[in-house]
Amino acid sequence: MIKIYHNPRCSKSRQGLAILEASGKDFEVVRYLEDVPSEEELRGIIRLLGIRPAELVRTGESIWKEQYRGKDLSDDEVIRAMVAHPKLIERPIVVSGKKAVIGRPPEAIEGVI
Repeated sequence: MIKIYHNPRCSKSRQGLAILEASGKDFEVVRYLEDVPSEEELRGIIRLLGIRPAELVRTGESIWKEQYRGKDLSDDEVIRAMVAHPKLIERPIVVSGKKAVIGRPPEAIEGVI
């Protein structure tokens, strides 16, 4: 099952959702700000993306700047920060089987569906 971790207030996330809708494939929408991924779920997504946890952080968010920027955080600490403040998670993320992609640009989603 394809999943999109979606924030309806984000234009890139809405564009990513439109790509999935146009594909005609079944998918699940996870509104991650409301249905926050667990630490283990986030670790799995990061593993599929093939990135470090810090690469999934929206470093321009005020929460990051005020509480975390400039600190030497471990991968676990970065993951816990994203779980505590899901607004920090980059979006949209699409997971399909053993593949995942950050939809920036949204057209990158086409590579996993």
